[in-house]
Order: sequence, then C-alpha cells, then structure tokens
Amino acid sequence: MTTTGAIAEAGARGAPSGPWWWARRRSMALDVALALVSVLECVLEGVQFADEHGLPGVLGAVVGIPAGASLLLRRRWPVAVVLVSIAITPAEMGFLLSIVGLYTLAASEVPRRITAVLAGASLAGTLIVTFVRFQQDMAQDGYQPGFWVVVAFTVAMALGLTAPPVLLGLYVGARRRLVDSLRERADGLERELSLLADRAEERAVWARNEERTRIAREMHDVVAHRVSLMVVHAAALQAVALKDPEKASKNAGLVGDMGRQALTELREMLGVLRTSADGVVAEKPVAAQTQRLAAVAAVASARVSAGATGGHDDDGGPVGDGPCLDGLADLVGQSRAAGMAVELSVEGAERTYGRRVERTAYRVVQEALTNVHKHAPGAKAQVRLAHREGEVALQVENGPSDGGADAGLPSGGNGLVGMRERVSALGGVFVSGPTEAGGFRVSAVIPDRVRAA
Repeated sequence: MTTTGAIAEAGARGAPSGPWWWARRRSMALDVALALVSVLECVLEGVQFADEHGLPGVLGAVVGIPAGASLLLRRRWPVAVVLVSIAITPAEMGFLLSIVGLYTLAASEVPRRITAVLAGASLAGTLIVTFVRFQQDMAQDGYQPGFWVVVAFTVAMALGLTAPPVLLGLYVGARRRLVDSLRERADGLERELSLLADRAEERAVWARNEERTRIAREMHDVVAHRVSLMVVHAAALQAVALKDPEKASKNAGLVGDMGRQALTELREMLGVLRTSADGVVAEKPVAAQTQRLAAVAAVASARVSAGATGGHDDDGGPVGDGPCLDGLADLVGQSRAAGMAVELSVEGAERTYGRRVERTAYRVVQEALTNVHKHAPGAKAQVRLAHREGEVALQVENGPSDGGADAGLPSGGNGLVGMRERVSALGGVFVSGPTEAGGFRVSAVIPDRVRAA
C-alpha cells in the first residue's frame, strides 16, 4: 500500500467525517463504477466472441463477469488485474480493464522491471490479436492491403492502447511520490522546528538562571565584604565604648563610612538591574531579557568596585571603576583597620591581566578575607600574590582564631562556591581547605587566557 493510501486509511479510521474519509469514499465509488462498466463490456464482448466461434453465449458471460469485476482489486493487487487483462486478450475482451489496469500498475509502488515486463506482455498480446483480427476483417471485405500497412496499423493500435495509460501512470506515480516526500519533509521540518523551539526555551531558562546566579554572586561579593567589616567595627566599638572614647569615635566613623559605601554600591547594583541601557524601564522578550542580564553582571561588576582603579580589560583597554589587583593594598588595609593582623606579599614583576582575570583575583582575596572575619576572629592572615608567565597565583591563609570576640557574622555557605565558580569559569584551578596548624587556606591559579584570546 502506498504512503498516501496508508494516510488515507488512517485518516478514515481516526476521523470518519474528515477529508481523508471522504477521499476514500470517492475512490471506492470510482472503482465500483469502473468495475460495473468493465463487467458490462466484458460480458458483451464475451457473448459476441462465443457466438462467432459457435460457443454458448452464457460461457462468455460467465467469463466476462469475474474478469470485469477484478477491476475492484486494482489498488490492492494491480499485477493480478493486468494478468487477467492479458489472459482474456485473445478473446478480444477487457479493453477498459487493460487500460485501467496498466495505469494503476504504472502508478503503484510495484518495481519498474515488473511493470515493464507486464506492459510488454500486454503490448505483445494486443499486437498479435489486432494483427490477426485486422487481416480477418479485411479478408471478409475482399480487401487485401499490403503487409506494411497491416503492420503499421497494428503497431499504432497496440501502442495507442498500451503506451498512454502506462506513461500517464508513471507520471501520476512520480508526482504522488514527490508529494509524499515533500509532505514527509515538511512534517520532519515541523518536528525539528518544534524541538528547536523547545531547546531554545530551555536554553533561555538556563541562561536566566545562570545570570541570576551570577548577579547574586556579584551582589554578595560587593556588599558582603563591607557589611562584614561594619559588623566587625561595630563589635569593636561596643567593646571600647567606655574604655577608649577616642578609639570608639574612630570606629563609629569607620562604620558610617562602610555603611554609606555599601548603600551606594547596593543602589548602583539595583539601578543597573531595574533600568535598560538607555535608562528606561521596559518589558522585553525572553531572549532580550537574557542578553540584558548578561550585560548587567558585567556592568555591575565594573560600576560597583571596592574603590580600586586602573587595570585593563580583556583587550588591554582601561577597566574604568572595575576592581583590579592594584586595589589589593586598599583591600588589605581595610581589614587591618578592622583589627585583623594581615600581611600582603607580592612576587614577580608587576603586570596587568585581562579584566575578568583581575576582577576574579580581587574577588577571591576579598571573599577569603571576609571569611577570616566571619570564622576566625583575631586570627593572623597572609595574602600572597605571584605574577607568573601567562597566569596569576593567589593564596590567602589564616592561622587559628586567637579566641577573640566573635562578631556573630552570618554565613550563607556560598562564599567558597562562588570563588570556585569564578575561577573555574576562566579555566583556572581553585583549592581550599584547613591547614595542619588549625587555620584555613584558599589558593587559586588563574590563566591569563582572556586577553590572549
């Protein structure tokens, strides 16, 4: 059964009132009408053939009825219909059966070699019967045409009855297969487009989640460090408020400065999130929102720095206000002002790196010092920075807590995770863990691949 036939049958079963059902009903009606005409033709020609040869007319009718009715099976068994038409050709029966059968055979999915053999057999049978019959008719009329005239007439008649239905059937079959192929290709493209749309939606959701995580990490790095220092200064203020009013006043001023800086950075971050590039709040499609979120993280990182300046971007240009390695001294100084005993050592010739490399290195040191304030109050810390060929190495190590007053800083458990994600995103290596002396060490090696790319 052809693809079109299968689709029509499926449509007829699934939707009794659908277009495929009506098409199948029309095809059945056409087959029944052709079969009735073919039966009538075969019966009349069978009776005439029986009379001419002295046989009972009933015999011609008995042969003609099943032969003509076989046309009902032309769609399912076209080869059988053509064989029946070839078999009754000597009796000069079934011209409609032969024409319709050859057309159906050529239009079906039967192999072309079988179609060629059966069409050749039908042509040969028609040629022989026409040649004999033409000579007999001419002899009865007393006319004796030349041999080549008989041959030309016979060949023209045989080709006229055989070639047109075969050629038409080949054309209709090729066109039907082309339509089926185009329909299958269209269905395949529709399925692929549906899959692509689903994947695009999944990628958009994933991108939104990634950007939200990145923005949350930026806000954590920008605000948490200053708020932690505020808490440390507030604890120191509480401890010395009565004993050393001068130091208490100094700590109070530091707390106020830290609070103002934290609020300024938070406002800048929220301002970037709430406005588009031109400063107008706008609702955008998913793809535009995703692209905007990606820009927010980069812009926010550059705008809300820890007060460091200088550095270079990924292409060697100036960073602007983005945090960079030049600001490590100020960062360490802020921790010293909060009472931490911290040292900074730099190895190798000082150089600049890509913007993302410098920003990531700065954030690693910032978060590591924040963790010292939280988890090891009063501990000594050592910050080491090593400039190497093609990479920068960082290490922040602290000793055990000396039992100082705990500032009660809350911990969300995202600091180490955020540092690891930042370093891994640049193809670097991040290691953290306790030391044998009871302290904690954070190490990172970040390759300078961004600018080289």
